[in-house]
Amino acid sequence: MKATIRTINGGVTSAQGFQAGGAHVGLKRKRKDLAILVSDCPAVMAGTFTQNTAKAPPVLWNHNINQKGEPVKALVINSGNANSCTGPMGPVHAKMMAEALANELGAATEEVLVSSTGIIGVPLPIDDVVKGIGIVSQELGHDRESGKKAAEAIMTTDAYTKELAVQFEVQGKTITLGAMAKGSGMVHPNMATMLSFITTDLKISKQLLQKALSESVNKTYNMISVDGDSSTNDMVVAMANGMAGNEELVEEDMDYHLFADALNYLNEHLAKSIAADGEGASKLLEVEVEGANSLEEARTMARAIISSNLVKTAAFANDPNWGRIVAALGSTGVAFDMTVLDISMAGNQQSVYLVQNGTPMFVESVSVNQILKADQVCVTIALNQGQCSAKAWGCDLTHEYIERTCRYTSDHVIESLPKLQAMVQEGEVA
Repeated sequence: MKATIRTINGGVTSAQGFQAGGAHVGLKRKRKDLAILVSDCPAVMAGTFTQNTAKAPPVLWNHNINQKGEPVKALVINSGNANSCTGPMGPVHAKMMAEALANELGAATEEVLVSSTGIIGVPLPIDDVVKGIGIVSQELGHDRESGKKAAEAIMTTDAYTKELAVQFEVQGKTITLGAMAKGSGMVHPNMATMLSFITTDLKISKQLLQKALSESVNKTYNMISVDGDSSTNDMVVAMANGMAGNEELVEEDMDYHLFADALNYLNEHLAKSIAADGEGASKLLEVEVEGANSLEEARTMARAIISSNLVKTAAFANDPNWGRIVAALGSTGVAFDMTVLDISMAGNQQSVYLVQNGTPMFVESVSVNQILKADQVCVTIALNQGQCSAKAWGCDLTHEYIERTCRYTSDHVIESLPKLQAMVQEGEVA
């Protein structure tokens, strides 16, 4: 049974008992750069974290808390600085962030999660962060505007905020899921530079929340790619405080599957928003591989296509070079029968077959060009061998991507140079 999912205007404060806030505290020139999310009562937590082996201290802090399995109370996120590859002070600063918010809330330090996003290898101006935590913690609210402020504060190179809230029914209770996410560059399957924070008032066991989140992440955030680079700081965190008043979900019954459907709906929406907002992107690419022998093979092939720079540049040029798609399929090592392969493309309310039964279809270039000019282009690869399918999302690779990413470090170091000089003079940085 599928959940009847209602989309509402909201974000992380939509679920009962969650408050948030965000403000500019000095890590960036102008834009908000510190967000706080708090549950009115202890919440069970689930998380998935970057598979990059150079994990940043905030990732390690949260992973340790998740492994212990105890309830959490709050989350603090700074943008503009990743607190990654920052030497022995990195873990110290991550803990100081947690301690600062814990002191404001009267909570235990281990009840506070931390997250940082921004430039790698630059010391975190912890004094500004701690001072900012004191300021933002006094401005928290349960209202929609407070959720928006938090979503704005976690952005780095994002062009826009990424939020969603949905509702569905369990045991006669209205359950709400809300979320905010960020991501634009350094995005690649296996958790890339993206953050997603999910709140719900559902009462659910820690084990089931983790299971639902892990499975959903594999279908959504782990199926997006912008530039093929995974980051040191990425995570998806879900907090469930049980304030909807339902009986706790402890088994994989119908109610659990209703929740899992809603969670996946929310995560897919945010994952596609991240892919569409790829640095310099002009269009969203959706690739579906169907008729595969296994789900893993379908996912592998879909991700290979969406991650191919040759496919991405062809999409930017509105060039229907399906040979690049076939090459990406073959690069996976997954066997397929070229003689039964179908490739089709859709966009701007038009669709066309480029290949049928392994044979090229000679279509008018004008027609295909119009499809490729769409804001969203969907490519379907039918292997016609099995029953499994998977989708992946990405974007085209443009001149603007190069222009924006090649300036990233210099722009951010110049912005933070006065603080770095002060930290050196005070002996905080060698």
